[in-house]
Amino acid sequence: MIKAIFFDIDGTLVSFKNHQIPASTIESLKKLKEKGIKIFVATGRGKDGLDILDEIEFDGYITLNGQYCYVDNQIIYENTIKRDDLQKLLNYLEDHPFPCGFTEEHNKYFNLRDARVDEIHRITLNDDHPAGDCSDVVNKKIYQCMCFIDEREEQKLMQIMPNCISARWHPLFCDVSPKGGTKQNGIDKFLDFYHIDRNETMAFGDGGNDIEMLQHVALSVAMENGNDKVKEIADYVTADVDEDGILKALQYFSIL
Repeated sequence: MIKAIFFDIDGTLVSFKNHQIPASTIESLKKLKEKGIKIFVATGRGKDGLDILDEIEFDGYITLNGQYCYVDNQIIYENTIKRDDLQKLLNYLEDHPFPCGFTEEHNKYFNLRDARVDEIHRITLNDDHPAGDCSDVVNKKIYQCMCFIDEREEQKLMQIMPNCISARWHPLFCDVSPKGGTKQNGIDKFLDFYHIDRNETMAFGDGGNDIEMLQHVALSVAMENGNDKVKEIADYVTADVDEDGILKALQYFSIL
């Protein structure tokens, strides 16, 4: 019996086409709560990017790919990038400049912006943050960095930031996060908090940063609009987010 379901946001709960949650998804989430099933967000977005979910009250929020997990005003888990790794990133940016977003608990800011950042904001409506001097980030609690680099440069960057991991859901950028905090770790934190067994879990996702989460739960669903790697490892591939994919998967597994 499924008692907890975890949902990615962009491309899963929220359409890339109109930046809204489909009506069928909103209704499905409400019905899940009425049945006593816990529902959770598991996203790369920060706390300041969750306004789009205002219509639904979730039982927990796994944000920044697992670095900041909370419910109501209670922090369940938090994890920040080490000062040494942040300094190495700043040093790297001096010789290899690229747009980089630094995420704090309630805010994000960039060292610089270009067309790549504007393109992602066009998709998410969540990356219009300002650019400016970021030299002081080593003295702040940075949960995640948004690095606009390709996979080859991503590998180079990870070699100089040994206490971090990277994940990407779009070819234009990767999220760099401290080791230890992941979506699957966030799942475990909330399962302990609510005393739910992992065999009673389900998750929906569409991007590369969802793969480990989908492999971690008992029942995994990939959206048809997701990338091929996600669909390969999922237990079931449902319809596109814009074609009632979440509702159809919940009906397929007789959860609704």
